[in-house]
Amino acid sequence: MMRLCAVLVLSLLDGLGSVHAAPASTSHWNAGFHRMSFLDPLDAQPMKAIAFYPSSAHERSTQVGAYRIAATEDSKVAIGRFPMLMLSHGNTGTPLALHDLATSLARKGFVVVAVLHPGDNYKDHSRLGTLSNLYGRPIQISEAITATLGDPMLSPAVNGDQVGIIGYSAGGETALILAGAKPDLGRLRHYCQQRPQDRDACSAKGELIVDRDDLQPQADPRIHALMLMAPLSLMFGRHTLADVHVPVLLYSGDGDNLVALDKNAAALARKLPQPPDFKLLAGAGHFIFMAPCDNDQRARMPALCTDAAGVDREGIHRNLIEEAGRFFSHALAPQTQAGMQAVDQ
Repeated sequence: MMRLCAVLVLSLLDGLGSVHAAPASTSHWNAGFHRMSFLDPLDAQPMKAIAFYPSSAHERSTQVGAYRIAATEDSKVAIGRFPMLMLSHGNTGTPLALHDLATSLARKGFVVVAVLHPGDNYKDHSRLGTLSNLYGRPIQISEAITATLGDPMLSPAVNGDQVGIIGYSAGGETALILAGAKPDLGRLRHYCQQRPQDRDACSAKGELIVDRDDLQPQADPRIHALMLMAPLSLMFGRHTLADVHVPVLLYSGDGDNLVALDKNAAALARKLPQPPDFKLLAGAGHFIFMAPCDNDQRARMPALCTDAAGVDREGIHRNLIEEAGRFFSHALAPQTQAGMQAVDQ
């Protein structure tokens, strides 16, 4: 079914004359966004995503929930076929917390599909701490890829052979599973025996609720590059990462008090088969990757908006956005993928 969607997209483009738009190193387009709804593969209930895309129309800011987004809803999609980046948020979070990254990458020539994970978002915690959440999140991202390739508005603008993923916090775990990593639940139990004070990872003493026994980690071969920010990755050892053979851009802050650096990002950097481009941000905490806050957000969410003295969130985001654009432009370039496939064979 996934292949069929990609073939249909290519057939449509053949009739129009295919235009491959290379992502720009600097902003070239404006940003638009499109709300999507499709069925959660875990229970066939509706789930939502917002796709940010390059637009040739005028851009204006739009209030979406609690966030002021620099993009226009359903504005004209730019002509071309653009790489697609999936965005997976952290536990109990929202992808809109990373709206500046999504809109900036759209202006650089990427379609960024930000998924709201059912059962694990700011409104709904019903799957938190369960096996269905660990294994279901990647399946939801795969379904979002297929839904985007079949979306009447977006499918002509998306190159289904150029797909990457951005994973923040628990979204990093999701991204790694999609790239072939296999969680080792015993590592979580062992970690929680060593560090029971980690209230975030060890609220249930390292035991996940077995609410589904029919799910397994499912990789998606359409994923060709990962950008991980403060990734939750302590359940992966060297052997369980052995099948991850895509380029990785890895970020973490050495002031992260929520997701332990030594057992997550730093350990991941040592154990991935292909060494990642690892960028350690001095003094930065776990929430540094969320968009810079306005005055109202600082008043309402000081814990998420306040950084350590001397840490420049705006400057970090400017650099992160530029690095992300360069990384995905190179990692998803057609010649790069062809070379990787030749090596795999």
